[in-house]
Amino acid sequence: MQKDKKNEKTNRARKAVALGYDSANDGAPKVLAKGSGHVAERIEKLAKESGVDLYEDAALVEALSAVDIGKEIPEELYRVVAEVLAFIYALDGRLSKAGL
Repeated sequence: MQKDKKNEKTNRARKAVALGYDSANDGAPKVLAKGSGHVAERIEKLAKESGVDLYEDAALVEALSAVDIGKEIPEELYRVVAEVLAFIYALDGRLSKAGL
């Protein structure tokens, strides 16, 4: 029973935010989904199943969690989100060159 309570506490503490960007229609990335606990796990599972790269940064998730779903990220977060995207694109490039 204690183990279940520990997992429940861990699930509640875990948070996830999904971003999306459509260059034809969006001025900045938008928050597509967000949640904690089981919702965060589901967001992560769907991302993995869809081949979407995950990036873990607790401070960034906290900041993005304040943005309403469907809204663009605030200008203050442009730089850090751009750095995350650059990291992911670089990682994707290395993986494709390696044939993965």
